[in-house]
Amino acid sequence: MSEKIFPRHIAVVMDGNGRWAKKRLMPRTAGHKVGASNFKTICQYANSIGIECMTFYAFSTENWKRPKEEVDTLMSLFAEYLRDSVNFKSENIKLCFIGDRSALSEELQDLMAKAEKESADCTGMRVNLAINYGGRDEILYGVKNICKKVSAGEITLDQIDAEMFDKSIYTADCPPLDLFIRPGGEYRISNYLLWQSAYAELYFCDTLWPDFSKKDLDKAIEVFAGRNRRFGGV
Repeated sequence: MSEKIFPRHIAVVMDGNGRWAKKRLMPRTAGHKVGASNFKTICQYANSIGIECMTFYAFSTENWKRPKEEVDTLMSLFAEYLRDSVNFKSENIKLCFIGDRSALSEELQDLMAKAEKESADCTGMRVNLAINYGGRDEILYGVKNICKKVSAGEITLDQIDAEMFDKSIYTADCPPLDLFIRPGGEYRISNYLLWQSAYAELYFCDTLWPDFSKKDLDKAIEVFAGRNRRFGGV
């Protein structure tokens, strides 16, 4: 794998769990369980090869429309993963969560806060889990944060710029997004990291998330390394 250009921050849409299960005549919930296990595998591998930050789309603001059984299973998987997060801490992985936590159960919110606190001093890869997250909602969140500062007289309208907005959204402490990966055969970004993706390289593949392997991640990074990123220049 080329090391000439290496992405600092990778976003992943973990897509295709339900279809993976359907192909095997299994309930969609079974696909989510396998997908959750693969999430751990990919995180551990990415950390081992030196990726600085990864942001995973776990549950969108639109996913509440799914069947209650599926939503309940996803929430249970999140809680199970967080109870097991000590394993990630032992690998020096820092866990963070982005999205609106207010709609989540009190138990899940407590587990999220505990996982963040316990891994706060980890110096390896940062993993962001986007739960009850929407890109448009995040932009509104950033706008409201800036408006509060203007109303309080802390800043003026003329001081507002892109850098300030970067510091007002969920990913304020993360490096710029370099690579956006979507397995599963869909070719859209689905309201994910809209602001951050402005100059990210997009990579799509047909592999369903439960089957997305270390080699698939290597391939995505290799494709990224071969692209010419001009950022509007020549």
